[in-house]
Amino acid sequence: DNHGSYLHSRGGNPDNNNKRDSNFQGYGRFLTNRQGEYYFRTIKPVTYPGRTPHIHFRVSVGDKKVLATQMLIKDHAMNANDGLFRSIRNEDQRKLLLAEFKPIEPTKQKWVGQLSAEFNLIVGYTPEDA
Repeated sequence: DNHGSYLHSRGGNPDNNNKRDSNFQGYGRFLTNRQGEYYFRTIKPVTYPGRTPHIHFRVSVGDKKVLATQMLIKDHAMNANDGLFRSIRNEDQRKLLLAEFKPIEPTKQKWVGQLSAEFNLIVGYTPEDA
């Protein structure tokens, strides 16, 4: 959440007095359109003890879970120290986990200060297939 509290049974962030953000649910569900596109709105992830900022994704087709992955912030200083990120030795595979957060062009006042990131989830192909 926005306070760096990882929402699970042992959640909390001792660096932030174990505060939790009451406005953050911790998960969401969304469907793709006919082109396989999706979108959702959330906070930009923040650090919590032991991990670089990231968002978890799980893809299901019907009742079958077909993919679990994480999206990390491109160029974030903590990526290099993250155990999961370091465990991926192939640089091209590492790049698949990174998303660049960019300011949204403020066409309306409500978009001022908001960010957008693109993260492609490819099911059924490996990087070697591309």
